[in-house]
Amino acid sequence: MAARTQWLIAFLVITGIIAATTLLITPRPPSLAELFPSGQIRVGVDPSYAPFAFYIGDDIQGLDIDLAWAIGNDLGIPVRLVALGFDGLYDALITDQVDVLISALPIEVSRLDRVIYTNPYFNAGLVLVSPHDSPILSMRDLAGLRLAYEYGSTAHTEVNRWLRRIRPFVSQPYELESYALDAVRLGDADAALVDAISAGLYARDHAEWTIQQAQVTDLLYAAAVRADYPARVTVLNESIKRLFERGELQQIIARWL
Repeated sequence: MAARTQWLIAFLVITGIIAATTLLITPRPPSLAELFPSGQIRVGVDPSYAPFAFYIGDDIQGLDIDLAWAIGNDLGIPVRLVALGFDGLYDALITDQVDVLISALPIEVSRLDRVIYTNPYFNAGLVLVSPHDSPILSMRDLAGLRLAYEYGSTAHTEVNRWLRRIRPFVSQPYELESYALDAVRLGDADAALVDAISAGLYARDHAEWTIQQAQVTDLLYAAAVRADYPARVTVLNESIKRLFERGELQQIIARWL
């Protein structure tokens, strides 16, 4: 009995030492002050891409700008916008001129050795647009019907792909995406395949026309930080998640699209 008691005491002592050592060697998460040492979130944006970021007078406004302000408010940190040309966005991030890029950036696998992307906040892929009472809910519902799209666009490529997969439908190319959407609104086509941004802007400008949309392809936009700041991505992801759960992210998107 004494031997068992001594063994138990020794086991508890060793377990306690291991637990204490683990606490000592496990790094604590960095504070917001350490993640953003300037006392601000320096956000790099390209203000030439409406409705995500563009100048109205001397002010930069847009979906990405509202998202940056919302993240700053959520974290309790001031935001400073840094206007950059698109070609200089990633260079500014890598050289520590900004803390994060929020600029309608598609997730690019080829950049993952130098940057980390947050969870996506917008899907700019192709959508199938039809009147709200249409039975067209997916590309497979198009057999025998008329599909409008912009000639020479990514939608055109997708249309050709689907023509080889399902029963034939009538493909109707147009010079612009807006013309393709006009065709659906005016009854000259049954549906249009356009990118989500064009669909949102068109629906905003034709509020009297009620539509339905079905996602066909994905083009995910996310914020980006340097690869050596994974904790910064964690904080931003948590903030974006809270904005989504409170409905603020959806409100920001609806405000501009």
